[in-house]
Amino acid sequence: MNQEYIEIELEEEPIELCKLLKVLDLVEGGGQAKNLITEGYVGVNHEICTIKRKKLYSGDILEFDGEHFQLTLSETAIPAERSASSTQPEPQKNTEQAVNAPAKAKRKRVKKPKVDEKTGRRPISFG
Repeated sequence: MNQEYIEIELEEEPIELCKLLKVLDLVEGGGQAKNLITEGYVGVNHEICTIKRKKLYSGDILEFDGEHFQLTLSETAIPAERSASSTQPEPQKNTEQAVNAPAKAKRKRVKKPKVDEKTGRRPISFG
């Protein structure tokens, strides 16, 4: 695939996907950006992306409305390290611990008498 990319120079990284669409004036507002992302109209690195606040870094490719944008970092900007979660899938949590955990004993509530012993009247609650 020989595609032509429009180069976008970032002053700082990472930038969130919905904010990038707003900055590039590809959408009218943040609500429209988030809506288009969740409906699958936006691609990141040749894959459809439905994560609204996905962090984009230098070298990532944004696909929107038939156009391809390549993100680069300006010379004065300091490159940020990519988080481990963006490159590797999250490990599944161990659900066996929750299943095997002993059940906590429920405390019984001690009911207070509804009538005052001295006056024989019920207390008034304003709350």
